[in-house]
Amino acid sequence: MVAGLLVLALVGGCGVATRAQDADNGGTTSGNPTNGPAGPIPAGLEKFYQQTPSWQRCGSGSQCATITVPLDYTKPTGDTIELRARKIPARDRTGKIGTLFINPGGPGASGVQFAAAASFVLGPALLRKFDVVGWDPRGVGDSTPVRCLDTEEQDKFIATDGSPDDDAEITELNTVSKGFADACEERSGKLLPHVSTEDAARDMDVLRGLVGDVELNYIGYSYGTFLGATYAELFPKNVGRLVLDGAVDPAKTAEENNIAQAKGFDTALDAFAADCAGRNCELGTTKAEVLAAVDKLLTETDAKPIPTGGDREVTQALAVLGVIYPLYSQEAWPRLEEAVADGLEGKGARLLAIVDENTDRTPRGYTTNANEAIYAVNCLDRQDIKSVAEAKTLQAKYLAESPRFGAYLLWGSLACANWAVKPTGKPHAIKATGAKPIVVIGTTRDPATPYAWAVGLAGELDSGVLITRDGDGHTGYKAGNQCVDTAVESYLLQGSPPAADLKC
Repeated sequence: MVAGLLVLALVGGCGVATRAQDADNGGTTSGNPTNGPAGPIPAGLEKFYQQTPSWQRCGSGSQCATITVPLDYTKPTGDTIELRARKIPARDRTGKIGTLFINPGGPGASGVQFAAAASFVLGPALLRKFDVVGWDPRGVGDSTPVRCLDTEEQDKFIATDGSPDDDAEITELNTVSKGFADACEERSGKLLPHVSTEDAARDMDVLRGLVGDVELNYIGYSYGTFLGATYAELFPKNVGRLVLDGAVDPAKTAEENNIAQAKGFDTALDAFAADCAGRNCELGTTKAEVLAAVDKLLTETDAKPIPTGGDREVTQALAVLGVIYPLYSQEAWPRLEEAVADGLEGKGARLLAIVDENTDRTPRGYTTNANEAIYAVNCLDRQDIKSVAEAKTLQAKYLAESPRFGAYLLWGSLACANWAVKPTGKPHAIKATGAKPIVVIGTTRDPATPYAWAVGLAGELDSGVLITRDGDGHTGYKAGNQCVDTAVESYLLQGSPPAADLKC
């Protein structure tokens, strides 16, 4: 878990309302909303599954609605919260398969905004045959949000040295992290215990019922794979066609995840350095020279922040983020080269621009609460470091695994050590026994969700099918690999996953 980094965690008894399967297209019909919800309804939640969303136009080709769900699923007659959703109606209304839900990851990224970009992130065949629905999960964006810091406070939190070198820097980081945790408790204390991934997965099932689909069809990316796998664990009989791209392995501990992610950034940076050295690169003519240039930047910013021409400077923490973010997409590697070269010349504007774009920072402040929601969800989903003392004992291990990024991944979790709400989730293998085939995608040099995580999740799921993309960047579908795209779209459109684990 990284400060400011969107990298990247049951009511018994059912009454059942049935809806016919569509034998012609192999999917579920979308149903007529006036006939009520589709599929099983957990006892006590009838009023949520039976509400009638008012879908109103909210932009060209889009409809938006607000959905009501329980704050606490164990107390469905208690307080409620709202979810905001956006729908892009299928272009082929008569041959529609059903609804395809999409989640961009985070946790904390907006599904409402993601759905608005559906024509860029999904193939035309999917847009013809599915209504596409993205929603802001609980705690996020336009749904009932977690609120913590103002712009000035958030700037300080993200820029504070995330790899402290001495006790004074550790004390400063702990003070800032505790201030963040305290602010979240003060402003969002009622919501914080109820933004777990399990809560969000229960919300997904309410949404599934409301759109009239007996089974959930879904593409989740990065953290969205954990959300999708959690849904399959809770509702295996409701699983339709699930694609989990850039997979998180729910069996891994927070420590295992942090170390693996640090090493994943190293792997991606190595690939960038080799590519840069192989062309007319500003940073060096060999891979070693390029890596040395990046390390020089991080060392220099630790000693002295770089000016940007404005009232903010690039600290080492911001420089680390400025290096990490472009590793998510090979298309961004030229920007990384330029930003590092500028930084070494004492100019930080390009590095800061990269960070601001990826943390939703504008001249008017932060436009989303993603940097706050990521902590609210992660701190609840699994136990991380419990204290400064524990972090100190682990530092040597992290640095041995990743001298460049290890400390940053370790200390970036310090807010969770100060969190007001104890974690409710525990690492465990998700089997989702009884679910239909679930497709898992892993990219061999993925910087944020290491390929081994996809192998792990696909193996743990009883019905997991692995697609391997040999390549760079984060996630595999619509990343320029026709083999992956064809396999994913064939599965979603026809319901038939690859016959065996597929290598692309």
